[in-house]
Amino acid sequence: MTDATIVNTHQAEAWNGYEGTHWAAHQTRYDNLNDAANEPLLAAARIKDTDAVLDIGCGNGRLARLAAGRGARALGVDLSVPMLERARASAAEEGLDNVAFVQGDAQVYPFPEAGFDVALSRFGVMFFADPVAAFANIGRALRPGGRLAFVCPQAFSRMEQSVILAAVAEHVPLPDLSLDTKTGPASFADPERTTGVLRDAGFEDADAEAVERSQLWGADAEDAATFLFGWGPMRHWLRDADPEATERARLAAVDAFRAYESDTGIRLTARLWLVTATWPGVA
Repeated sequence: MTDATIVNTHQAEAWNGYEGTHWAAHQTRYDNLNDAANEPLLAAARIKDTDAVLDIGCGNGRLARLAAGRGARALGVDLSVPMLERARASAAEEGLDNVAFVQGDAQVYPFPEAGFDVALSRFGVMFFADPVAAFANIGRALRPGGRLAFVCPQAFSRMEQSVILAAVAEHVPLPDLSLDTKTGPASFADPERTTGVLRDAGFEDADAEAVERSQLWGADAEDAATFLFGWGPMRHWLRDADPEATERARLAAVDAFRAYESDTGIRLTARLWLVTATWPGVA
């Protein structure tokens, strides 16, 4: 099922190109990276087996499937065809018949009004062209008293991966990821902006709680660097870089990752915001 209305065309191109293909092909790797956020997020969402759950920017469908595994009826929406194919295949492998996935732009997707009890997202809400309009659309899909919960990164400088990219940037040009942007991974790094967007969209009791979680980047430093250099943004940034400089940058990443070696692999601390809000009305 697809809704053809897409307003975030740049994001649609990215997530249906190499970026989405890489995430789909490395589903387990990305889940290893991001699964640490699941427990606090699902606890904040307070999912019950009678709930209808909406997973925004569902990607490979991990959260939607976890919600379905708790007995809820779940719908995941995403722009990426390759990731949605993985989501559906994974749901079938897990024997879940109470979860479905649709391609669409959550900013404008025609969700059924008051059709869900909970909306949640794991790193999937930072890319809206108009976040107030997007969250208003999501809010209208919630029943009175419906719950919103999502996780997003804090300022890039507070993420340990910034140390790795700083080592890479000594050899090749990288963008300044510390810049305040209205859309992109850092768009909700300022919790006051985030809660303000939610209030402007019509939500109540908006709150952002700081959480820290350990992310698994790879089995060892070489493995982690290979994964990083296959990541869509990195490939985009280095598309015109000198091959010898790129190799020096990769080796610098290997050296930088070694500082984070542990008995369970390469682990970096992610500093996140756990954001919650409520749609007006009585549940």
